[in-house]
Amino acid sequence: MNQRWRNGRSSYRIPDEVIQTRDYEIVTMATEREVRALVTAHHYLRSLPPSRFRFGLFRGDELVGAAVFTYPTNDRTITNVFGCPAIEGAELGRLLLLDDVPGNGESWFVAECLRRLRRIGLAGVVSFSDPVPRSSLSGVMVTPGHIGTVYQALNAVYLGRSAARTLRLLPDGSLLSDRTLQKLRTGEPGTRAIRESLGLTGTELNRDELTAVLRTRTRPLKHPGNHRYAWSLSKATARTMPHGLPYPKWLPLWQRELDSFF
Repeated sequence: MNQRWRNGRSSYRIPDEVIQTRDYEIVTMATEREVRALVTAHHYLRSLPPSRFRFGLFRGDELVGAAVFTYPTNDRTITNVFGCPAIEGAELGRLLLLDDVPGNGESWFVAECLRRLRRIGLAGVVSFSDPVPRSSLSGVMVTPGHIGTVYQALNAVYLGRSAARTLRLLPDGSLLSDRTLQKLRTGEPGTRAIRESLGLTGTELNRDELTAVLRTRTRPLKHPGNHRYAWSLSKATARTMPHGLPYPKWLPLWQRELDSFF
């Protein structure tokens, strides 16, 4: 199935649909304002990380999809995979198509983005897929999780999982990131929205106060790690990349929940 988004909720197109590519245009370096508006309105993470390359999928004058390639939070995300300086690689940080884009649209879209990045000399791209479902406290499904089926369709190298860890979820099912937690601890600017969500009024919290807030207003989620994928975009990085592992397979939601229980 082909995952789509609208107003922060996922849906799926049937797998045998074929997109009529003549009806669409891919724009390199679409404006940040347009892409940010699309992502914050419709992607479940509701945020746009700092971008290096932004590709917009247009149907006429309407922006109906975006692929955002970002700086990884850690340089080793690139250097350990491709053996090149981190600036020569990028991470596919956001991929979003609206729910009225036909099936197979994402594989065509991402493949063209990768071709354009190869032409400008990028050495490689990594991407992660989060397989763990998330729901709000009221039981509304925020995301069912995904294993990177589109990456598999584009022959990405599968590199296993990232490190397992415990995440903190807000009541609406969104993630309280490590970077945001650090900002809260140090009193850095840029935390107004999360402070309002947590019911905080002051600008500084000591360690005990922050611990109490996290315990009462967030919930833990034991996460086994995201699936990691990579594409080599040059002959040099193709020679140095690790060998790929077998692709993970999709499990029904009930089976994933049963496996996580045990």
